[in-house]
Amino acid sequence: MPVSSSRPRTIPIRTTASSFFSAEGLKLADAVELEIEAELDQPLETMAPHRLGRAVRINDAAGRYIEFCKSTVPNRLELHGLRIVLDCAHGATYHIAPNVFRELGADVSVIGAEPDGLNINNGVGSTHPERLQAAVREREADLGIAFDGDGDRVLLVGADGTLVDGDEILYIIARDLHARDKLRGGVVGTLMSNFGLAAAFERQGIPFERAKVGDRYVTERLLANDWLLGGESSGHILCRHVQTTGDGIVSALQVLAVMVRESATLSQLLEGFEKAPQALVNVRLPGGSDAKALLESPELHQSVRRWSRSSVMAVECCCAPRAPNH
Repeated sequence: MPVSSSRPRTIPIRTTASSFFSAEGLKLADAVELEIEAELDQPLETMAPHRLGRAVRINDAAGRYIEFCKSTVPNRLELHGLRIVLDCAHGATYHIAPNVFRELGADVSVIGAEPDGLNINNGVGSTHPERLQAAVREREADLGIAFDGDGDRVLLVGADGTLVDGDEILYIIARDLHARDKLRGGVVGTLMSNFGLAAAFERQGIPFERAKVGDRYVTERLLANDWLLGGESSGHILCRHVQTTGDGIVSALQVLAVMVRESATLSQLLEGFEKAPQALVNVRLPGGSDAKALLESPELHQSVRRWSRSSVMAVECCCAPRAPNH
């Protein structure tokens, strides 16, 4: 069972979040994670050294991963002539992503690639794309690629500095796979996916389903439907035809492969997709609140109907976070 650690931008640096993955490379079910959390709440027990496992270092892990990323696109893919700016968020991709894109022939410049253990996501990366947008314009690049701290999310920036989010990335990849008869079914988004994405897929004849917010729920629906592609507006893209979980480098490469195959810019690939006006408001509830009951309440539905006369609205409720030691 692999374990990954990361720190979202909203969590203090002293607090680290851990992710658990199954032997199949998938995130664990909620019930299993709750069992693990319950065990962590128990008094700590120690064991004799001979009963502990052994750590094994993979000395060429970086090289293996670089080759894996490149293997997710056609062997003939060449990025020669493309000027790309990468923003690695002072995080996990800082020494991998530049090599991946340079080895494919791109002219690469990098920002956000000086991690000091404290500055991850600090004013850079996909959670703060403004710096990348400015860098793309200043360096007259063809596009920019912004990763988040742990590298599972990605946003893109067009040559004019326009931000391309996860919904738009999903559209580009889905349209390409569909045109080549390789999509195998439809696409899974979330409750927060832009309504323009659903409309664009409907025009393309691509089935679209919404899951609860969170990549694990997108994965659940993909597996249930035996579909290949899903993701979130935040840039967490799941390309099951090449990878089992979200990977920002791999997702960006899928878009670049389409750009090269069609000799098109990002803006050209997004023709036919028009975002609907949409605002996201998170309503934080006190701990122990029944979010499901609230979402089904007549008062909320009445408010939604009132607002929907003039706008497109999606509603998500989340309960207050658990105590820091959970």
